[in-house]
Amino acid sequence: MNSLKKVLRTIPDFPKPGIQFQDISPLLQDPIYFKNTILTLQKHHQNDAIDIIAGIESRGFIFGSALAYALGCGTVLIRKPNKLPGTVYQQSYDLEYGTDALEIQTDAFQPHQRVLLIDDVLATGGTVSAAQQIIQSHFDVQLIGATFLLEIIPLEGRRRLNDLPVHSLIQIP
Repeated sequence: MNSLKKVLRTIPDFPKPGIQFQDISPLLQDPIYFKNTILTLQKHHQNDAIDIIAGIESRGFIFGSALAYALGCGTVLIRKPNKLPGTVYQQSYDLEYGTDALEIQTDAFQPHQRVLLIDDVLATGGTVSAAQQIIQSHFDVQLIGATFLLEIIPLEGRRRLNDLPVHSLIQIP
């Protein structure tokens, strides 16, 4: 996926000084790169017997929906607070300066489903760790792994996910 790395942009000091933001917009704007990204993810996960993909807000929705379509499975949304109708479970997590939370509808999964988490970037692992916790705390499902478009290796996000298998298409050293 070295060619994929070329289409991504690094935006310095966004959203705040010191952050090197990895912008996936050029990938989404190019139908060939976007299609090849989804096909590569599909090939990687085609034998995982995934029942449903849980996309993390908001760019996880984009990749999760497209991958779910390619694999012929369903998708659910893990969102920021007050964005989902009905009854939800909530999981708080710490940020560098404060806290945030994720929510998922209480009827998001059927018992014993095989679930794959997906998001665009694995950085510190805080958001995906909260997603992992909310699923494992409230549902009788098998969380089979987490997949990402890119992973920022020095931030060691994998460490927060314990033994959850992690796949990323691009690793940023």
